[in-house]
Amino acid sequence: MKHNFILFTLFFMARIGFSQNYVIPLWEGTPPLQREMNLKEEAVQEGILRISNVQKPIIEVYLPTKQIATGEAVLIFPGGGYGILAYDWEGTDFAKWLNSQGIAGIVVKYRLPTSKSLTDPKEVPLLDAQRAIRLVRHHAADWNIDPQKVGIMGFSAGGHLASTLSTQYAHSLDRSMDDIDLFSARPDFSILVYPVITFNDRFTHGGSKKNLLDENPSSDLVTRFSNELNVDENTPPTFLIHAQDDTAVPLENSTLYYQALHTHGVKASLHIYPTGGHGFAFGLGRGAVENWRNTLLDWIKTLD
Repeated sequence: MKHNFILFTLFFMARIGFSQNYVIPLWEGTPPLQREMNLKEEAVQEGILRISNVQKPIIEVYLPTKQIATGEAVLIFPGGGYGILAYDWEGTDFAKWLNSQGIAGIVVKYRLPTSKSLTDPKEVPLLDAQRAIRLVRHHAADWNIDPQKVGIMGFSAGGHLASTLSTQYAHSLDRSMDDIDLFSARPDFSILVYPVITFNDRFTHGGSKKNLLDENPSSDLVTRFSNELNVDENTPPTFLIHAQDDTAVPLENSTLYYQALHTHGVKASLHIYPTGGHGFAFGLGRGAVENWRNTLLDWIKTLD
Protein backbone atom coordinates (compact mmCIF):
# COMPACT_ATOMS: atom_id res chain seq x y z
CA MET A 1 0.00 0.00 0.00
CA LYS A 2 2.81 2.40 0.89
CA HIS A 3 4.45 1.62 -2.48
CA ASN A 4 1.19 2.47 -4.25
CA PHE A 5 0.95 5.78 -2.38
CA ILE A 6 4.45 6.76 -3.53
CA LEU A 7 3.59 5.84 -7.12
CA PHE A 8 0.37 7.86 -6.85
CA THR A 9 2.32 10.91 -5.70
CA LEU A 10 4.94 10.51 -8.44
CA PHE A 11 2.18 10.14 -11.02
CA PHE A 12 0.77 13.55 -10.13
CA MET A 13 4.22 15.13 -10.13
CA ALA A 14 5.09 13.63 -13.50
CA ARG A 15 1.74 14.64 -14.92
CA ILE A 16 2.35 18.27 -14.05
CA GLY A 17 5.87 18.07 -15.49
CA PHE A 18 7.98 21.20 -15.22
CA SER A 19 5.15 23.63 -14.53
CA GLN A 20 6.19 23.99 -10.86
CA ASN A 21 2.71 22.92 -9.79
CA TYR A 22 2.17 19.70 -7.84
CA VAL A 23 -0.93 18.09 -6.37
CA ILE A 24 -0.16 15.65 -3.56
CA PRO A 25 -2.57 13.70 -1.31
CA LEU A 26 -2.15 14.20 2.41
CA TRP A 27 -2.84 10.60 3.36
CA GLU A 28 -2.32 7.13 1.99
CA GLY A 29 -5.65 5.40 1.43
CA THR A 30 -8.62 6.43 3.56
CA PRO A 31 -7.62 9.40 5.75
CA PRO A 32 -7.69 9.03 9.55
CA LEU A 33 -11.00 9.62 11.32
CA GLN A 34 -12.97 8.91 8.15
CA ARG A 35 -15.32 6.14 6.99
CA GLU A 36 -15.61 5.03 3.39
CA MET A 37 -19.09 6.20 2.36
CA ASN A 38 -18.65 6.92 -1.36
CA LEU A 39 -19.40 10.59 -0.77
CA LYS A 40 -18.39 13.06 -3.45
CA GLU A 41 -16.59 16.37 -3.14
CA GLU A 42 -18.63 19.28 -4.46
CA ALA A 43 -17.29 22.31 -6.33
CA VAL A 44 -19.35 25.30 -7.41
CA GLN A 45 -17.90 28.18 -9.45
CA GLU A 46 -19.98 31.31 -8.90
CA GLY A 47 -17.45 34.11 -9.02
CA ILE A 48 -15.57 32.24 -6.28
CA LEU A 49 -14.74 28.54 -6.45
CA ARG A 50 -16.50 27.03 -3.43
CA ILE A 51 -15.48 23.50 -2.49
CA SER A 52 -17.36 21.43 0.06
CA ASN A 53 -17.53 17.85 1.38
CA VAL A 54 -13.80 17.24 0.86
CA GLN A 55 -13.09 13.49 1.05
CA LYS A 56 -9.51 13.36 -0.23
CA PRO A 57 -7.50 16.21 1.29
CA ILE A 58 -4.53 17.42 -0.74
CA ILE A 59 -1.89 20.09 -0.94
CA GLU A 60 -1.63 22.01 -4.19
CA VAL A 61 1.96 23.22 -4.46
CA TYR A 62 3.04 26.27 -6.46
CA LEU A 63 6.79 26.78 -6.62
CA PRO A 64 8.66 29.87 -7.82
CA THR A 65 11.50 29.55 -10.28
CA LYS A 66 14.80 28.82 -8.57
CA GLN A 67 16.27 32.11 -9.75
CA ILE A 68 13.97 34.12 -7.47
CA ALA A 69 13.21 31.57 -4.74
CA THR A 70 13.75 32.86 -1.20
CA GLY A 71 13.52 29.41 0.40
CA GLU A 72 10.35 30.46 2.20
CA ALA A 73 7.05 28.61 1.93
CA VAL A 74 3.54 29.53 3.05
CA LEU A 75 0.76 26.97 3.48
CA ILE A 76 -2.60 28.58 2.78
CA PHE A 77 -5.86 27.64 4.53
CA PRO A 78 -8.87 29.11 2.68
CA GLY A 79 -11.85 30.25 4.70
CA GLY A 80 -15.51 29.41 4.44
CA GLY A 81 -16.89 29.00 7.94
CA TYR A 82 -15.73 25.35 8.17
CA GLY A 83 -18.55 24.62 5.71
CA ILE A 84 -16.88 25.36 2.36
CA LEU A 85 -13.46 26.43 1.09
CA ALA A 86 -13.17 29.67 -0.90
CA TYR A 87 -10.53 27.83 -2.82
CA ASP A 88 -9.34 30.36 -5.39
CA TRP A 89 -10.31 33.64 -3.68
CA GLU A 90 -8.40 32.76 -0.49
CA GLY A 91 -6.21 29.99 -1.86
CA THR A 92 -4.76 29.50 -5.31
CA ASP A 93 -4.85 33.21 -6.16
CA PHE A 94 -2.58 33.87 -3.19
CA ALA A 95 -0.30 30.93 -3.97
CA LYS A 96 0.36 32.40 -7.42
CA TRP A 97 0.98 35.85 -5.97
CA LEU A 98 3.43 34.45 -3.43
CA ASN A 99 5.27 32.75 -6.30
CA SER A 100 5.80 36.13 -7.92
CA GLN A 101 7.57 37.17 -4.70
CA GLY A 102 9.84 34.11 -4.72
CA ILE A 103 7.84 32.30 -2.03
CA ALA A 104 6.38 28.81 -2.40
CA GLY A 105 2.59 28.93 -2.05
CA ILE A 106 0.90 25.73 -0.93
CA VAL A 107 -2.89 25.55 -0.78
CA VAL A 108 -4.31 23.06 1.70
CA LYS A 109 -7.60 21.46 0.71
CA TYR A 110 -8.50 20.28 4.20
CA ARG A 111 -11.49 18.21 5.21
CA LEU A 112 -14.45 20.08 6.65
CA PRO A 113 -16.17 19.01 9.88
CA THR A 114 -19.61 19.09 8.24
CA SER A 115 -18.89 15.91 6.26
CA LYS A 116 -20.94 12.88 7.35
CA SER A 117 -18.01 10.54 6.69
CA LEU A 118 -15.95 11.83 9.63
CA THR A 119 -15.83 9.94 12.91
CA ASP A 120 -14.55 12.83 15.06
CA PRO A 121 -15.17 16.00 13.03
CA LYS A 122 -13.68 18.53 15.46
CA GLU A 123 -10.24 16.90 15.24
CA VAL A 124 -10.03 16.56 11.47
CA PRO A 125 -9.08 20.07 10.23
CA LEU A 126 -6.17 20.30 12.69
CA LEU A 127 -5.07 16.77 11.81
CA ASP A 128 -4.97 17.67 8.11
CA ALA A 129 -3.15 20.93 8.85
CA GLN A 130 -0.47 19.14 10.87
CA ARG A 131 -0.05 16.59 8.10
CA ALA A 132 0.24 19.29 5.45
CA ILE A 133 3.08 21.17 7.12
CA ARG A 134 4.93 17.93 7.90
CA LEU A 135 4.56 16.86 4.28
CA VAL A 136 6.05 20.15 3.08
CA ARG A 137 9.06 19.70 5.36
CA HIS A 138 9.37 16.12 4.10
CA HIS A 139 9.67 17.46 0.52
CA ALA A 140 11.63 20.61 1.43
CA ALA A 141 14.89 19.63 -0.26
CA ASP A 142 13.12 18.57 -3.47
CA TRP A 143 11.17 21.82 -3.60
CA ASN A 144 14.05 24.17 -2.75
CA ILE A 145 12.40 25.12 0.55
CA ASP A 146 14.18 25.89 3.82
CA PRO A 147 12.41 23.65 6.40
CA GLN A 148 12.95 26.37 9.00
CA LYS A 149 11.11 28.97 6.89
CA VAL A 150 7.72 27.29 6.56
CA GLY A 151 4.85 29.56 7.53
CA ILE A 152 1.07 29.44 7.32
CA MET A 153 -1.66 31.81 6.16
CA GLY A 154 -5.33 31.48 7.07
CA PHE A 155 -8.42 33.47 6.12
CA SER A 156 -11.50 33.73 8.36
CA ALA A 157 -12.27 30.15 9.50
CA GLY A 158 -9.01 29.18 7.79
CA GLY A 159 -7.47 31.72 10.16
CA HIS A 160 -9.00 29.81 13.04
CA LEU A 161 -7.40 26.64 11.72
CA ALA A 162 -4.06 28.44 11.27
CA SER A 163 -4.17 29.80 14.82
CA THR A 164 -5.18 26.35 16.10
CA LEU A 165 -2.14 24.88 14.36
CA SER A 166 -0.01 27.69 15.82
CA THR A 167 -1.11 26.87 19.36
CA GLN A 168 -1.81 23.11 19.12
CA TYR A 169 0.86 21.94 16.68
CA ALA A 170 1.94 19.25 19.17
CA HIS A 171 -1.58 17.90 19.74
CA SER A 172 -1.64 14.17 19.04
CA LEU A 173 -4.25 11.47 18.58
CA ASP A 174 -4.15 7.72 19.04
CA ARG A 175 -3.59 6.65 15.41
CA SER A 176 -1.06 4.83 13.26
CA MET A 177 2.04 6.88 12.46
CA ASP A 178 4.55 6.96 9.61
CA ASP A 179 7.86 8.61 8.79
CA ILE A 180 6.20 11.92 7.90
CA ASP A 181 4.98 12.21 11.49
CA LEU A 182 8.60 12.58 12.59
CA PHE A 183 8.68 16.12 11.17
CA SER A 184 7.65 19.11 13.28
CA ALA A 185 4.18 20.55 12.72
CA ARG A 186 5.08 23.90 14.30
CA PRO A 187 4.84 26.78 11.81
CA ASP A 188 7.80 29.15 11.69
CA PHE A 189 5.44 32.11 11.28
CA SER A 190 1.72 32.71 10.96
CA ILE A 191 -0.34 35.13 8.83
CA LEU A 192 -3.93 35.55 10.00
CA VAL A 193 -6.30 37.45 7.71
CA TYR A 194 -9.61 38.55 9.30
CA PRO A 195 -9.35 35.37 11.39
CA VAL A 196 -11.86 33.64 13.60
CA ILE A 197 -9.92 33.23 16.87
CA THR A 198 -12.28 32.96 19.81
CA PHE A 199 -15.37 30.84 20.47
CA ASN A 200 -16.45 33.20 23.23
CA ASP A 201 -20.10 33.90 22.36
CA ARG A 202 -19.62 37.66 22.50
CA PHE A 203 -17.09 37.87 19.68
CA THR A 204 -17.15 34.57 17.82
CA HIS A 205 -18.37 33.72 14.33
CA GLY A 206 -21.33 31.50 15.15
CA GLY A 207 -21.26 29.51 11.93
CA SER A 208 -17.63 28.46 12.32
CA LYS A 209 -18.17 27.49 15.95
CA LYS A 210 -21.27 25.42 15.17
CA ASN A 211 -19.71 23.67 12.17
CA LEU A 212 -16.58 22.70 14.12
CA LEU A 213 -18.02 21.91 17.57
CA ASP A 214 -21.74 21.31 16.88
CA GLU A 215 -24.68 23.00 18.61
CA ASN A 216 -23.88 22.87 22.34
CA PRO A 217 -20.16 22.26 22.90
CA SER A 218 -18.78 21.74 26.37
CA SER A 219 -16.96 24.57 28.10
CA ASP A 220 -13.74 22.54 27.82
CA LEU A 221 -14.05 22.41 24.02
CA VAL A 222 -14.86 26.10 23.81
CA THR A 223 -11.72 26.84 25.83
CA ARG A 224 -9.58 24.48 23.78
CA PHE A 225 -10.60 26.07 20.48
CA SER A 226 -10.57 29.68 21.70
CA ASN A 227 -7.04 30.15 20.52
CA GLU A 228 -6.29 33.36 22.37
CA LEU A 229 -6.41 31.23 25.54
CA ASN A 230 -3.79 28.77 24.27
CA VAL A 231 -0.95 31.09 23.25
CA ASP A 232 2.39 30.53 24.96
CA GLU A 233 6.00 31.61 24.43
CA ASN A 234 6.43 28.98 21.69
CA THR A 235 3.60 30.27 19.52
CA PRO A 236 5.13 31.42 16.22
CA PRO A 237 5.56 35.10 15.25
CA THR A 238 2.29 36.35 13.82
CA PHE A 239 1.00 38.94 11.36
CA LEU A 240 -2.66 39.90 11.81
CA ILE A 241 -4.91 42.00 9.59
CA HIS A 242 -8.53 42.97 10.15
CA ALA A 243 -11.01 45.64 9.10
CA GLN A 244 -12.77 47.66 11.76
CA ASP A 245 -16.09 47.39 9.92
CA ASP A 246 -16.03 43.58 9.74
CA THR A 247 -19.54 42.59 10.81
CA ALA A 248 -19.07 38.84 10.25
CA VAL A 249 -15.95 38.23 12.36
CA PRO A 250 -15.53 41.01 14.93
CA LEU A 251 -12.24 42.87 15.13
CA GLU A 252 -11.81 41.61 18.71
CA ASN A 253 -10.80 38.22 17.33
CA SER A 254 -7.52 39.72 16.13
CA THR A 255 -7.00 42.04 19.08
CA LEU A 256 -7.51 39.26 21.63
CA TYR A 257 -4.94 37.10 19.88
CA TYR A 258 -2.49 39.98 19.57
CA GLN A 259 -2.82 40.77 23.27
CA ALA A 260 -2.11 37.14 24.15
CA LEU A 261 0.95 37.08 21.88
CA HIS A 262 2.25 40.32 23.39
CA THR A 263 1.70 39.03 26.93
CA HIS A 264 3.81 35.95 26.18
CA GLY A 265 6.60 37.87 24.46
CA VAL A 266 5.84 36.58 20.96
CA LYS A 267 6.70 38.94 18.11
CA ALA A 268 3.48 40.09 16.47
CA SER A 269 2.28 42.73 14.04
CA LEU A 270 -1.37 43.85 14.07
CA HIS A 271 -2.82 45.95 11.23
CA ILE A 272 -6.32 47.38 11.48
CA TYR A 273 -8.01 49.21 8.61
CA PRO A 274 -11.12 51.33 9.14
CA THR A 275 -12.94 49.81 6.16
CA GLY A 276 -12.73 46.66 4.12
CA GLY A 277 -15.47 44.50 5.61
CA HIS A 278 -15.06 40.76 5.72
CA GLY A 279 -13.61 38.47 3.09
CA PHE A 280 -11.72 41.20 1.21
CA ALA A 281 -8.86 38.85 0.17
CA PHE A 282 -6.52 41.00 -1.94
CA GLY A 283 -8.56 44.05 -0.96
CA LEU A 284 -8.68 45.44 -4.48
CA GLY A 285 -11.03 48.39 -4.72
CA ARG A 286 -11.52 48.45 -0.95
CA GLY A 287 -9.40 51.53 -0.25
CA ALA A 288 -6.25 51.50 1.89
CA VAL A 289 -6.67 47.83 2.73
CA GLU A 290 -5.60 46.88 -0.79
CA ASN A 291 -2.01 47.69 0.18
CA TRP A 292 -1.87 45.16 3.01
CA ARG A 293 0.16 42.65 1.00
CA ASN A 294 3.07 45.06 0.70
CA THR A 295 3.03 45.49 4.47
CA LEU A 296 3.04 41.71 4.81
CA LEU A 297 6.08 41.34 2.54
CA ASP A 298 7.96 43.91 4.61
CA TRP A 299 7.10 41.94 7.76
CA ILE A 300 8.27 38.63 6.28
CA LYS A 301 11.64 40.20 5.56
CA THR A 302 12.06 40.99 9.27
CA LEU A 303 11.86 37.28 10.11
CA ASP A 304 15.33 36.51 8.76
